[in-house]
Amino acid sequence: MAPEAAAERLGFVTLEQFLQKLPPELKILHDGGNGSGTLRWVEPSELDDPTPYLVDGEFILTAGLPFLGDGGGDEKVDAYVSRLVGAGVGALGFGLEPYFDAVPETLVAACRRHNLTLLEVPKTVPFAAIGLEFSQLLESDNARVFRQLADTNRQLMRAVLSARPEHELLAALVQRVPVWALLVGADGRTRARATAPGSGGAGSGTARSGGAGSGAISGNGSLNPPAAVELSVLQPLLGRLLAGSGPRVEMESLAEPASVVFGHPLRSTRDANLGALVLGAAAPLTPAQNSVVSSVVGLLELLVRQRTSGSLAPSQLATALLLHPETAGSGGTKHVNGLKDLLAQSISSTRSAPLRVVQGVKADAGWSAGESPVRELLQWRRMFDTKLVEITDYGFAAITRLKVDDALLAETEKLGWRLVIGDATEFQGLASAYQRVTSLRARVHATGRSARVDEVTWSVAGLLGREAGTMLAARLLEPVLGQEDPERRSAQLAVLRTWLGENGSWDATAKALGLHRNSVRRQINGLAELLDTDLNQAQVRAELWFALQYVDEDSQPR
Repeated sequence: MAPEAAAERLGFVTLEQFLQKLPPELKILHDGGNGSGTLRWVEPSELDDPTPYLVDGEFILTAGLPFLGDGGGDEKVDAYVSRLVGAGVGALGFGLEPYFDAVPETLVAACRRHNLTLLEVPKTVPFAAIGLEFSQLLESDNARVFRQLADTNRQLMRAVLSARPEHELLAALVQRVPVWALLVGADGRTRARATAPGSGGAGSGTARSGGAGSGAISGNGSLNPPAAVELSVLQPLLGRLLAGSGPRVEMESLAEPASVVFGHPLRSTRDANLGALVLGAAAPLTPAQNSVVSSVVGLLELLVRQRTSGSLAPSQLATALLLHPETAGSGGTKHVNGLKDLLAQSISSTRSAPLRVVQGVKADAGWSAGESPVRELLQWRRMFDTKLVEITDYGFAAITRLKVDDALLAETEKLGWRLVIGDATEFQGLASAYQRVTSLRARVHATGRSARVDEVTWSVAGLLGREAGTMLAARLLEPVLGQEDPERRSAQLAVLRTWLGENGSWDATAKALGLHRNSVRRQINGLAELLDTDLNQAQVRAELWFALQYVDEDSQPR
């Protein structure tokens, strides 16, 4: 295997792991005590000096050809083993037959002298089988590492969407990688920290460290990181991190506690230093662990940028509208155009594009705000293509340039939400548009159906809606609707509807119904007594009139 390919490999196999997988017929003639060392590859070679073609940590297999004739002398065997040890060979396997029926004693003595692990390979175990076993073990190890990396990335994404994303990111990091972690702001002060249990750290952001069984990315050395150090000890490192420029890694070695400390700067889009992430480990990290660290650095950088140097349009616009609502749309031309520009940036549109106010209500009446408002906020920002989204006690409100077509409405309703979709408006009309949308929210909540402002009949009956109107009719007209005689019920409703429609005129009502005016007066007085109300009050008449709009001709609420 080429050195470049070996360096990029995410997983690794130790010599001890490999020896446990080999057939039991293989005998260890000398254990060099390097079982925890990384094994890069298995390489058969019959060269007198294979070292120019080796990489660090290989398992060499030989049938003994280099030791035939003069090559079997003490000096030459000793020199052979010495070269292998100098090249970082992890172990030597000696195959019996066709050249030797036993491992030469000179080779055993040389391996003991140079402490090189030596194995005897019987003729029943071909070298190809040993290489195949290593390939399968390496493949399964890499597959495990990739599964762990995918699981780690999911955990990091959940951390970003939590209420305290920086703290949760560091906690997730120390669960997956054997380090302690310290997040420092641009002022050099600690913003968050996390240490694994058993490391002796005293940080307030302690997190549990997962072992290999819990999905931790395994690495060299101990799974437990050293104790976190005091911030004062890190000042030289922090000074370099916060003073430099460009992406980089600053490193230091500490004697007490014995550890490797390395830091990553967190930079703005213009390469201003916004803080730093400092990590401490007992040993160098594996490529897989460094991959997790790189992901965390990138996510922290995005979070800090969003908070300190991201798009300023939403915050400026919100400030202007919240603090100066009376002048937001009525200032000078320059002032209004400036706000329009900010609005256009926030909704990714042009200054003159039509706008819509949208309010969302959860279909489940028992809904309350969830544990992750950030997740909700990002979801609505994505769906409505706008940064102007507010999480509210009833759900959410948004300003968008989208028309909110049937496809987007269906996608939202599939998530269990109902929308009030405003009509098209301009910047100066946003406040009025918001009021119109708000006036329909109770109706949407009660009916469980979305509504569009431009499809609603703007009358009291239209705004009330059929469900609410039917409830009103059933309550106000219950004494009449509850009568058993359908003819009497219909006659009374007809008299009441006609009298209210004729604005309480006895003569006009009598003419419309073909009755004597005294008969109309007598029936209206009887209805007032039956309904237990004063029909001389304008509000009472109005409420009864609207209630009658939701009663069918057969005297049933509709």
